[in-house]
Parts: sequence; C-alpha cells; structure tokens
Amino acid sequence: MASLHDQLRGLVYSTEHGETCPECRQPLAECECSALADAERIASLDGIVRIHRETSGRKGKGVTTVSGVPLAEPELKSLAKQLKKRCGTGGAVKEGVIEIQGDHRQVLKAELETRGYTVKLAGG
Repeated sequence: MASLHDQLRGLVYSTEHGETCPECRQPLAECECSALADAERIASLDGIVRIHRETSGRKGKGVTTVSGVPLAEPELKSLAKQLKKRCGTGGAVKEGVIEIQGDHRQVLKAELETRGYTVKLAGG
C-alpha cells in the first residue's frame, strides 16, 4: 500500500485531457477501473441470487435487497428499473445490490425465477 503522501500526490486534472482517474491515472474517457471492478464482482459470485429483507439502519422501514445478480452495472440498473416497476415502488442500486422499498420478497422471487435465475430467500 502506498503512503498517504503518495496517494494524495496524484494528478487529478490535466488541461490536455481534462479529469483523470485517481486510481490508474488515465483520462476518465479511457479509464477502465469501473469495468474491471464490475468484472471482479461478477467473477466472485456463486450463481445464486439472494433476496433479503432489511430494516437495520433505516429507521424501521423495510427494504428488500437483491444481491448476487451476475450482471454488469448498466444491465443491473435496467433490471432494477423493471423490478421496481413490477413492485410499484421505489428503490436503488448500490454497490451491485438492488434495493426495493417495502417487503416484496415473494414477488421478486417469482419474477427472477421466470427470468431464469436461481433464487434463495435469505435472512429475516
């Protein structure tokens, strides 16, 4: 691991290329850090989609989370949009996990199984 001094010294803007990625020091248009991170995340999955219901840290509001979906970020956002529309509620995609507001575990399980995924209900 590089020292704090080395981490803070990097180029973040160039008049020639514009903004640069702090990780690879390439212009943002040529940066592949997010694609590599996405590929790593997909490679680490076991092929089972897990559906949880969470309330911790959300002031008692229930949220259904869908994790383990083997899709890249743009396709994951598209799937989340379709699932939110199916449930008639809001939600978000955070760090490869789809969050759907409310308790919609059974609806999501049925929908994902029709799309060909292996689904498990996990947690409370």
